[in-house]
Amino acid sequence: MKIRDFGVEIWMNAWENNCEWNLAETCVESLTVAELLEMAGKTDTIMGELLPMKLTYGAIEGSDRLRDLVAGLYANQQRSNIVITHGAIGANALVHETLVEPGDRVISVLPTYQQHYSIPESYGADTQILTLREDNNFLPDLNELKALATAGTKLIAINNPNNPTGSLMDEAFLKKIVEIARACGAWILCDEVYRGTDQQGDGMTASIADLYEKGISTGSMSKTYSLAGLRLGWIAGPVELLKAVSIHRDYNTISVGMIDDLFASIALENRAKILKRSHEITRTNLAILSEWVESEPLISWVKPQSGTTALLRFDLPISSEKFCIELLRSTGVMLTPGSAMDMEGYLRIGYANGADILRKGLKLISRFLKEQQALAA
Repeated sequence: MKIRDFGVEIWMNAWENNCEWNLAETCVESLTVAELLEMAGKTDTIMGELLPMKLTYGAIEGSDRLRDLVAGLYANQQRSNIVITHGAIGANALVHETLVEPGDRVISVLPTYQQHYSIPESYGADTQILTLREDNNFLPDLNELKALATAGTKLIAINNPNNPTGSLMDEAFLKKIVEIARACGAWILCDEVYRGTDQQGDGMTASIADLYEKGISTGSMSKTYSLAGLRLGWIAGPVELLKAVSIHRDYNTISVGMIDDLFASIALENRAKILKRSHEITRTNLAILSEWVESEPLISWVKPQSGTTALLRFDLPISSEKFCIELLRSTGVMLTPGSAMDMEGYLRIGYANGADILRKGLKLISRFLKEQQALAA
């Protein structure tokens, strides 16, 4: 099997550890173990849970404790509807591997996480791209989706909240996508790793797993819950689908680590505190970023409604990759080029690190933009 290079991951691997000001980060600023334990009131008691733990493979599908907690993130899911995976990246890969066969029609939005179109392409699927556009606020055009969703379409892959644009489909919009999928018999895979970061209300938008009998939701502890180091995610969906997924999962995962499972359980038992922190960071920082964008004549955007990233259009006669490399080398600021997401002419910025890092990084980008504008003139 041949597959395309994973643009974003290659970019991050090459530069993430060589920057001073990381504005490419997509997680809400990561928690330390000490911070998590303090939130949970377990600083003095955690060793009582860890020391007796016999380090076997643990529960293959995830502990009952954790699966119940994940199910509690949804309106209509039970423990039997949840399987724990090696991150959302493992969850997404397992769903594609389970459902997609050569010749199947798969529809994926763009931009999105590259898994959702490159994996089906590698399997020989009839992969159709539904391009999200600024003039539609980076939301899917439902008429275009309906035209692509011919009878027998196997899978529609969406991403909500969207990475990298921060666009958000509300429950009413998702139900329209469900109508289209139901009409052609398609599954819907919704990558929901940023669920919980909406700029309004409690931060939680509706999940596709709760809205459609063939809806599959993937999530993780990485983005909203600030615990990427656990490498822990999940699939929420119909029991029959999870049984089929488990056949594939036996070949590449067996189980997640018992300590990862434990710490994820502790985090979700204290999710209200973590979400409060995440909302404070994302809402404060988006306001900082918004003020900056409004002051920069060479930058435009569709303001995110959720998530931790924004897609910035830049008005300079250079490629996005050249922009990012020269920016990093001259200022130490790291962004992600749109070309890494098949969106040339744009830059992805992550705004959920510390506010001081964001402010400093934006100031340096402003200096760089003025320098580049002078060169272009």
